[in-house]
Amino acid sequence: MLSDRQPRSFLDAQVLSRLSGIPLFARRPMQGNVSGRHASPHRGSSVEFAEYRKYVPGDDLRRLDWRAYGRSDRFYVKEFEADTNLRCCFVLDTSGSMNFGSTGVTKIEYARRIAGTLSYLASQQGDAVGLACVADGVTQNLPPKRNAAHLRLVLDQLEQAKPKGDTQLAAVLHELAETIRQRALIIILSDLFIEPAVLQSCFQHLRFRHHDAAVFHLLDPLELNFQFRRPMRFLDMEGGPAIFAEPNDIADRYDKALQLYLKDLKQVVLESAIDYHRISIDEDYEQVLVRFLVSRAQVKGMR
Repeated sequence: MLSDRQPRSFLDAQVLSRLSGIPLFARRPMQGNVSGRHASPHRGSSVEFAEYRKYVPGDDLRRLDWRAYGRSDRFYVKEFEADTNLRCCFVLDTSGSMNFGSTGVTKIEYARRIAGTLSYLASQQGDAVGLACVADGVTQNLPPKRNAAHLRLVLDQLEQAKPKGDTQLAAVLHELAETIRQRALIIILSDLFIEPAVLQSCFQHLRFRHHDAAVFHLLDPLELNFQFRRPMRFLDMEGGPAIFAEPNDIADRYDKALQLYLKDLKQVVLESAIDYHRISIDEDYEQVLVRFLVSRAQVKGMR
């Protein structure tokens, strides 16, 4: 049951119930302020042994390993993995192109389902959730917090987000890499109408700041398969000029440009170690989330 008891068009209680058994894990050590289920870069107290290190004055004597002392006549301290909570920040592209959809659902509506479901699941497991809406700048910014009242604000902003204008996603990602000062899971939901080379610098910046970045690349089936049959007037939903064209004349060039873009983007993703998911918005979003959560649980198991 939703914590605020308010119905949300983009949340399905049955989907939330089915996904609640799959935790959302970070792929990189996080820095939180309370105990949680995510690996920390610091050592602490838990049941999972990490390593031995030499004793130095000031160490807690209760962590001395006396068996190691008996074998080596030297003092060693046991260190364990420390677990902490997670800061999860959703970056939602609200530029005009996100209002496109040919299958009964637009990209912004699909993004709401993904972000709303994951924010609810993260909040339920004790993690902090935040949201940045991005068009020609940051239109809304809610820093990550971990309480039910803040989750309601995040869901309110998701519901009220309206696609408009062009995108400045690249500049905002650079800004967020610096302003989110502690390590965080940054989940980007966008159609990524940006040159791959520009995105590469953003992803590398996020990685340099030790953030764990995940991208849901949302595309409409018509964008992936150019199947127009008669002369069309193509509108730029981000404010550019309209183009009248005969589809048969441009289909091959469009397909070549698309494949080159996807190839370059794939290379950028591999080099930047980004958790990338290309989604056609006619896919069942629940299955998309199952794949996302399970893949992260597998990484957690290998730490």
